[in-house]
Amino acid sequence: MSKINLAIVGVGNCASSLLQGLKYYKNLDSADTAGLLHTVIGGYRLEDIRLVAAFDIDRRKVGKPLEEAAFAPPNCTTVFHRELPTYGVTVQMGPVLDGLAGHMGNYPDEQAFRVADHEPCDTVRVLKDSGAEVLVCYLPVGSEEAAHHYAQACLDAGVAMVNCLPVFIASNPEWSGRFRTKNLPIVGDDIKSQFGATIVHRALARLMGDRGVKLERTYQLNTGGNTDFLNMLEQDRLTSKRISKTESVQSQLGVPLEKDNIHIGPSDYVAWQKDNKVCFLRMEWSGFGDVPMNLELRLSVEDSPNSAGIAVDAIRCAKLALDRGIGGPLVEASAVCMKHPPEQFRDSEARDRLERWIVGQ
Repeated sequence: MSKINLAIVGVGNCASSLLQGLKYYKNLDSADTAGLLHTVIGGYRLEDIRLVAAFDIDRRKVGKPLEEAAFAPPNCTTVFHRELPTYGVTVQMGPVLDGLAGHMGNYPDEQAFRVADHEPCDTVRVLKDSGAEVLVCYLPVGSEEAAHHYAQACLDAGVAMVNCLPVFIASNPEWSGRFRTKNLPIVGDDIKSQFGATIVHRALARLMGDRGVKLERTYQLNTGGNTDFLNMLEQDRLTSKRISKTESVQSQLGVPLEKDNIHIGPSDYVAWQKDNKVCFLRMEWSGFGDVPMNLELRLSVEDSPNSAGIAVDAIRCAKLALDRGIGGPLVEASAVCMKHPPEQFRDSEARDRLERWIVGQ
């Protein structure tokens, strides 16, 4: 099999976990695959993913070798595999645009972004010269202009895209049409963690419907201490994030809840939590005889490895689509990997559809 030439936008915690995982699983045999949904997709294993380009805006990462930048501040995720290979990739300066929240300057260097004093590179040229085939976008929530910049760069450079942030590209008819016209695959939007708040909330909401009880109101409140949660303190950046997470849960209900009866979204930044994300979930319903009942759940996960476990599948699906000459949004892969895909399904159905797509059925 050929390699998958990968470019990364945003060398933050999620990118760090992804890079660590690619090396970590290379050293394990097939019996030691906890944390992987698929060891092989279309003939591609994790070790077939090859890093060829990276973009960031932080002065501690731009101009640095990728294997060093992956551990540079303000990254704070768990390090489970420190030794990374020498990629031969220097992190390039991307355009800032709306990728930096203004309040970041009020926080210490080790917690926040610090913009490098470099001119932005020619993104399209870097992608072409590097031979990139797939670009995974890890921009901060609310970076709509920046996400559109990289989406257009993919179109101009002939590169598939995996859109991990809640800026609607794969699920936007205009943008998805552009990828279809260029015959380039895209997986999006807003990555769904391997076993996180959204997938648990969706599963419980669906289970209630299947068991004949009526969900009446629910909330999901999350806290964390990484740059994602710090970035999301700016409420104006959260519109699409709230839409994405709320619609993901609503899609599993026979009758959507009224907006006053559902609240899903980030809650607060707690610096000492670092990359640990804690979800507080409450669901209230009426059972037999309209008797009121409720559930409260606390979920604690390491946010970025939880994301990387899904990203490795989305990347390989994008490459497999390139091999098959398939362009536009990948419905099956997006439904499994993303919170706001072009089409929502029950999670069990989405998984079955993806398995059939992988084998070409």
